[in-house]
Amino acid sequence: MKDLQNITAIAKETILSESKAIASLTSFLDDNFENAVRFILSSKGRVIVTGIGKSANIATKIVATLNSTGTPAIFMHAADAIHGDLGIIQKDDVVVCISKSGNTPEIKVLVPLIKNSQNKIIAITGNTDSFLGKEADFTLNTYVEKEACPNNLAPTTSTTAQLVMGDALAVCLLKMKGFTSSDFAKYHPGGALGKRLYLRVSDLIQNNESPNVHTEASIADVIVEITEKRLGVTAVLDSEKNIAGIVTDGDIRRMLSASNDISNLTAKDIMGKSPKVISQDAMAIEALEVLESNNITQILVVDQDENYKGVVHLHDILKEGIF
Repeated sequence: MKDLQNITAIAKETILSESKAIASLTSFLDDNFENAVRFILSSKGRVIVTGIGKSANIATKIVATLNSTGTPAIFMHAADAIHGDLGIIQKDDVVVCISKSGNTPEIKVLVPLIKNSQNKIIAITGNTDSFLGKEADFTLNTYVEKEACPNNLAPTTSTTAQLVMGDALAVCLLKMKGFTSSDFAKYHPGGALGKRLYLRVSDLIQNNESPNVHTEASIADVIVEITEKRLGVTAVLDSEKNIAGIVTDGDIRRMLSASNDISNLTAKDIMGKSPKVISQDAMAIEALEVLESNNITQILVVDQDENYKGVVHLHDILKEGIF
């Protein structure tokens, strides 16, 4: 138990140490950051993000974040760049160079080559007085007092600071561009995330039956409709095909428990008269919210003229991975 307590204490110390260092980054934000964001916004090219070692790993994540939020970006490893990959950089591209020390041999070779091509350089470095810090057009300070590593050697807090600064860049660009959830969906069409943003109720009911009975339908007909359509529910329509109510399999069970003679009963006698409905144009996530907030598993779907179009079952939504 003592060892477990020590492990927890070390973990807490690490998290608190890094969080304190990250909070300190706010004091380093100056005109360099704002001007860097404005320059990227005005640039006609892409953002090339480069680094070496652990900084290269951070660079790949920043590239992914930029691309997913509407800012075209490409990763270029600093070592590979000086051995043939420098051609990745095109005329109007902006280069973000990440280095804790700002003085690595690769950086000292790479930076002059980039400047010779007249591309602007944004430095993300923990040493603003370094070669990179002084040569860059915009320098973003990610200084940390010490690493979370007890030996102050393994890149931990410093790489977290780099990552956060990259996120700050991406979010500023996102907001300045007016990037919306609809735009986000274009870049994330697959998986649950994308589906939350683009999948509509109309997509969910395409393969479903549309169970319905008339208000005067017998209980036997109601049971057959619910059973055959396999959605556990049927809409009840009046003579003009408007929704008059809903009958669920739960309504059937309750009716059978309450009455020994059902021969004279019809759909209108057991239906719920105020069923929840949702537009076919609504997002699937909205349907899920309605189902959850009302503690129900099915909801009737209507078009813009309130015409009955079908049923969405909770399972339809869960099957798509939206939850």
